[in-house]
Amino acid sequence: MKNYIVIFLLVLLPLVLPSNAVAQEPAQVAVTNSSSATKSVGVQLKEKFIEGNPFYMGLIALSLIVGMTFCIERIIYLNMSDVNVDNMLEEVDMALAKGNVDQAKAICRDTRGPVASLCYDGLTRIEQGQDAVDKALTSSGGVQLGLLERGCNWISLFIKIAPILGFLGTVVGMIMAFDSVQNEGSISPSVIAGGMKVALITTVFGLVAALILQLFYNYILTKIDSFTRAMEITSGKLMDMVINYDMKYRQ
Repeated sequence: MKNYIVIFLLVLLPLVLPSNAVAQEPAQVAVTNSSSATKSVGVQLKEKFIEGNPFYMGLIALSLIVGMTFCIERIIYLNMSDVNVDNMLEEVDMALAKGNVDQAKAICRDTRGPVASLCYDGLTRIEQGQDAVDKALTSSGGVQLGLLERGCNWISLFIKIAPILGFLGTVVGMIMAFDSVQNEGSISPSVIAGGMKVALITTVFGLVAALILQLFYNYILTKIDSFTRAMEITSGKLMDMVINYDMKYRQ
């Protein structure tokens, strides 16, 4: 939970900092004034954000920030868990070939990542036979997969919530437009345009937030799939090592 809070604050910090936080030199002020007609993309986005419905736009922004918090936490976790599995398995194979199970366990224990944890859980049952190792690998694989997918349900939730909030703001904006027409007693393009503008802005921001989260989510799923395949391949290789160990040292 502490990691989520830290990442959330880091994601939120650039959004709450004022755009004029950095002092400008007199020469820079003159250049800024001369080019005030040309606004940066960030300024334009802030203006559009303010023009939209503050309540729904705030909810959309919160969905994006919280969703990005889970995405960044997963990306950091998955990248830190990525190790050279082949080198680890080679060292484990050499240790088992010498009959040194404790050394093989130490290699797995000192290596980070779900694949190493899977091998360690399997090696803890090596003295109980091949069936015990196979069951330990199956059980540990389910646990490690759950750890890899932790937080993914929340990311999927915010991907769905963001456009829904945008569409909800669209409906509210259209209702505001028709209320204005009813109060004016006549159809005025400027009156209708104001409400429709709010409606379209909330829709755009909701879709953009969902798109950003979806891109990060697909990357996370790709990394999880690669870990899953690595664990499946490693389970088969470790079972071969256990069989060779039994044939050499348990007969």
